Order: sequence, then C-alpha cells, then structure tokens
Amino acid sequence: MKFRRFFSCLLVCCSYQFTLADPGDWSQWRGENRDGRLTTGELPEKLQGSLTLAWEKPHAPSYSGPVVFDGMLYTTETVDKTFEKVTAYNLSDGSVAWTVQWEGSMAVPFFAASNGDWIRATPACSPDGLVVVGMRDVIVCLDPKTGAETWRVDCPKAMGTPLPMFGANCSPLIDGDAVYMQTGGATVKLSMNDGSVIWQTLENATSSSPGAFSSPIIATIAGKRQLLVQTRLELCGVDLETGQPLWKQPIQAFRGMNILTPLPIGDRVFTSAHSGTAQLFEIARDGDKWTIQEVWNQKQQAYMSSPVLVDGRIYMHLKNERMTALDVQTGEATFTTRPIGKYASLITDGNRILALTERGKLMLLDGCTPDYKLIDEMDVAQNSWAHVAVAGDEVVVRDLGKLKVFRIGR
Repeated sequence: MKFRRFFSCLLVCCSYQFTLADPGDWSQWRGENRDGRLTTGELPEKLQGSLTLAWEKPHAPSYSGPVVFDGMLYTTETVDKTFEKVTAYNLSDGSVAWTVQWEGSMAVPFFAASNGDWIRATPACSPDGLVVVGMRDVIVCLDPKTGAETWRVDCPKAMGTPLPMFGANCSPLIDGDAVYMQTGGATVKLSMNDGSVIWQTLENATSSSPGAFSSPIIATIAGKRQLLVQTRLELCGVDLETGQPLWKQPIQAFRGMNILTPLPIGDRVFTSAHSGTAQLFEIARDGDKWTIQEVWNQKQQAYMSSPVLVDGRIYMHLKNERMTALDVQTGEATFTTRPIGKYASLITDGNRILALTERGKLMLLDGCTPDYKLIDEMDVAQNSWAHVAVAGDEVVVRDLGKLKVFRIGR
C-alpha cells in the first residue's frame, strides 16, 4: 500500500509548535518536531509483504540517525578511526550526490568502548544548511545541495569548553535562522548564517558532570515557546531569545546519564533517567515567576530510547530491555513486555508505532489499545542503534555497516 496523506498534527491535543513539512522530510533527530511523531502520512498497516528493500549502500560505523530533506538522504560515518564523513544520496535511486570528510575522530574511555567510538549526533537540515556535529564537538554547516562548507565552529577552541568524554552526543536543532545544541560545556545558540555564538547558557564545564547526552526540543509551555533542555543533572526551560533559564528541575540519574529528549505534553513535561524514575512535571507561571510541580513519579527506568505519546499513553523502552506504556494521567503502566533488546527507536503516526531494536528487528505495534499488541515484525538490519527514519513512503534504516532504504507497497 501507499501512505495516505493527511496532517496528523490535527489529531494532537498538545501545544507543540508544528512546522510545515514536505511529506518526504525527516530532517532532524526524531523527525520534524523531534517528538518521534509523523507530521504527515501514516505508518504501514503491516510489514511482511509490504516493506521491500529499494536500495542499500555499505558504510563505516555510525550511530547518527539518517535524515531526509528535499529528496536527499544524508548519513554520517567514522572512517578508519580517523575521518568523519558525510554522504548525500538521491533518495529515489541511491545515487551519490556528494561526499565530504574531515579529521575528527576520538577514542572513548575503555569502559565505554563497547558502545563504539564513532560519530553519534544526528545531523539537522534546512534550506540554509546541513548541520553536522562531530565527536570532538566540532559543528560543521554544509550546503545541502553541494556539500560545500559554509561555516565551522570548534567548540572546545572557540568557547573554551571541555572535550566530551564520550564524544559529542547532542543532536543539533534548527529553528529558523538559528541552531541550538548542548556542547561539552554549555547549551548554545548559533547563527545559521555564519555560526557565530548568539548566547551561551547552562554552563557546566567546571561541574562534576560536564558534557551532555540529551538532545533538546522546542515546545510551548505555559504560553511561552521555549527550549527544553535536559542537562546531565537538570531538566530546564530556556528562553529562546535571551538564553535565560526560565525554570530548572533536578533529575536523579546514575552518573548524570540523562539521555532522553524530554517529551512535552501540553503544559507538562515527561522524562526518565538511567537508574532514576519516570516523572511527569506540571510547569506553570505567574508573570515572570515559574513553578514546577511533580504530577506523578513511577519506578520504571528509561535508558537511551526517547518515548512517544499515543492515545493518552507514553510508550517507552526501559533500561531492563522491556517496553512499557504509562498512562499520562496516572503514571500507571498499562503493560510491560518481555525483553526485546537493549535499545529501540520509536516513531508513531498517532495510531501505530514503529520500533527498531538494536538487534535489527523492526516491530509494528498498535498504539490505540491499552494492551500490548504486536501487529507485525521483520528483520531489517544488524546492530542498529541509529534512529530509524520515515520519509513519505520510505523507511530508512542505518546500522553499523549499511544504509538501507525500504519502500512500502511498491
């Protein structure tokens, strides 16, 4: 079957700030609005017999999710433990449009070596540029059509921030003429025009937990559009224009492993942390005074997979390798599965959920029932820690050795 086109944002009862997206775009971390939700189209009704491999290309390792913009597909890789490379493909046939690379690799500490020492952050793309963040906290902006470099910011050199111990993990966020991200020592706003620093906030270079694991999201909370940032110690709301923190909430986590992208739900924000808890907070304000109240606290612990919201339930992959669904109002787990793997990237169209595990199993779930209902599953990759992408009728999978494009019903 082919995807039926409709604006699924009409179904969402949250105060997200949606942007108009081409039906074939998946231009940044977790999609156009960074919440794992399709802004147009639907997920397939089944996988087996419907999902077919259109083309694939070999690649060196990467944990970066693939991004799609204006008919082009972009992926990164770390080559020979020396170079970071970006390749642009024509999505339709897999032909190479351009490649560019630079020296930029680094080795992670021995105790994290099993998680690899290749590029991690997912790029972001807009008409103004493709923004790529390398392991050494170097931000490079490329022309999406030609690969020509338009600007570069070496954060440790330019800002005096430390080199991230585990490499740069935060995926950049493009909003209008600016790009936002957490560097090794602060959250920054850069100009998309020339890479100049507009502001720098939430500085943590001298703290016991420098660097960052989480990628930010923009949402309207208590009537104010703001940047939601999860540092290694706190969940924060930041003024987009000034960089001034609006509110902060400490988050308990093992060794500062706050990894999830926060999930805004109206004036509430959900998060969960490694060896911490699952928490929903209500954010309110009276003039310039902001307040944070915990709505509920649940013992379920997330790890690295950011959740999605479907039909009043928060679907989340857990540290214990299981999947659960938490009722938004009560925090009660409506189901918890058997272990499915160490990681699962999640996408929803508001009805069904697509989950890709690190084992390479693609799972299609029914999100409109309080019970766990697996519709279909299919083996599509191996060692697939990069976030799956859905762009129009294409499902894009990146594992440690290949980039694969599957099509629905063609």
